[in-house]
Amino acid sequence: MGEFDYTDLLPLGADDTEYRLITTEGVRKVEAAGRTFLEVDPEALRLLTETAVHDISHYLRSSHLAQLRKIIEDPESSGNDRFVALDLLKNASISAGGVLPMCQDTGTAIVMGKRGRHVLTDGRDAEHVSRGVYDAYTKLNLRYSQMAPLTMWEEKNTGSNLPAQVELYAEDPHGHPDEYKLLFMAKGGGSANKSFLYQETKAVLNETRMMAFLEEKIRSLGTAACPPYHLAIVVGGTSAEYALKTAKYASARYLDSIPTEGSESGHGFRDLEMEAKVFELTQKLGIGAQFGGKYFCHDVRVIRLPRHGASCPVAIAVSCSADRQALAKITPEGIFLEQLETDPARFLPETTDEHLSDDVVNIDLNRPMQEILAELSKYPVKTRLSLTGPLVVARDIAHAKISELLDNGGEMPQYLKDHAVYYAGPAKTPEGYASGSFGPTTAGRMDSYVERFQAAGGSMVMLAKGNRSKQVTEACQKYGGFYLGSIGGPAARLAQDCIKKVEVLEYPELGMEAVWKIEVVDFPAFIVVDDKGEDFFTDRTGPVLSIGRR
Repeated sequence: MGEFDYTDLLPLGADDTEYRLITTEGVRKVEAAGRTFLEVDPEALRLLTETAVHDISHYLRSSHLAQLRKIIEDPESSGNDRFVALDLLKNASISAGGVLPMCQDTGTAIVMGKRGRHVLTDGRDAEHVSRGVYDAYTKLNLRYSQMAPLTMWEEKNTGSNLPAQVELYAEDPHGHPDEYKLLFMAKGGGSANKSFLYQETKAVLNETRMMAFLEEKIRSLGTAACPPYHLAIVVGGTSAEYALKTAKYASARYLDSIPTEGSESGHGFRDLEMEAKVFELTQKLGIGAQFGGKYFCHDVRVIRLPRHGASCPVAIAVSCSADRQALAKITPEGIFLEQLETDPARFLPETTDEHLSDDVVNIDLNRPMQEILAELSKYPVKTRLSLTGPLVVARDIAHAKISELLDNGGEMPQYLKDHAVYYAGPAKTPEGYASGSFGPTTAGRMDSYVERFQAAGGSMVMLAKGNRSKQVTEACQKYGGFYLGSIGGPAARLAQDCIKKVEVLEYPELGMEAVWKIEVVDFPAFIVVDDKGEDFFTDRTGPVLSIGRR
């Protein structure tokens, strides 16, 4: 029988975050029962939350931007790696203007807080935090993505991006009973959908088996969540849900300061050696920053947790190119928020696009569809394109409605026959702009429609982000279609520089899910699936490590 030995499951080290002061109002010291307490007004929580949501929607951490610059400077980066990194830096510079958010999917608001035992509030902290989320999303050019379930099958957009996910704990953060520490995150659907839980056994707890397992699972992440990723892997866990939550926090680098060695007390720790090995693996996959190369990931975190002897959960999560999180604290000195980078342009290189990427093929979308298809057919997969002309925009609900139309004997809409279709949904349009942030959505959600739509003469050229299934490749080969990959992430740059006109074509009642027609200029894309049955991603499905071959 072991001795009693308490430890935090994830003991955090010193907090070396650089904070900026928001205000000294709304907090005060009070004396009672011989102790000093920190009293926090509801307005303090609301203001902090509203400010945090604004900042993480428009600014990134300097460390993240430095990693993008590193890709551009690395001589081993592919041309496509460097082009994606440059586009993401341009996007960050535009977003930092505070008008266009960095991504059109402005995410679910997630707030985790640790309140010291000497912090006094009115007990309605989650409500005040939620009010701050509401104020930010309704005042800023952000998108409402939360769907309220009315019945098991019917939903309605809440029109405010509420509810938020708010989790508050009674815990003295870093041993300070008079402090309130918080983590703010905005998690879009793309990266949230790349959180995975695998229920394994002790058999995976050796390096050979683990690396083979991870190679397979990391490949399956694909590019739909906008790499380069901050990849987090958690092995073990007192429960499945704890493993997943730990992976989410690790992907935000929230757990960077936990110990790097384990002990008999059972706390979790970072395995720095495994982090280096997995990071090297990601660089060998060939997927790169979306269209081939070295930088599938910026970095890797590997955390080992205690586990029940009969269970071995393994959790994987990513933070995408919209790496949106910020730490905050409320202390007797005031309300503080992590200082994010407000001048990302300083990370931009002096070199131009032409120095950073391969040759570019210009595609005129004003031409008849058959001529567009004939022009695309001249080039291999991975070719970089620049698109100019009209695009039709349609995503999940619009595709379902068109499919229902075909079910009822209707014809494929002419607009899907005449134009390339862009899978996307815009954020709110700021005054004076043609559109709000308007980046691509995950292509795979529309895979089931492709064969039927192309058989009816529609969706012959598709534009979105991420890899597609085999059925899409087969349909394109059968009907002569193409899937073009758009860079996932630079939604603000696309809105400012590439999208010149937006109008609703059909289903206006669907809001951002309506069918739109847009005019684009020099819209960047790559050939991912062609009319000959070639798929860029199929060349990157084989194992790269000998231990991965079984």
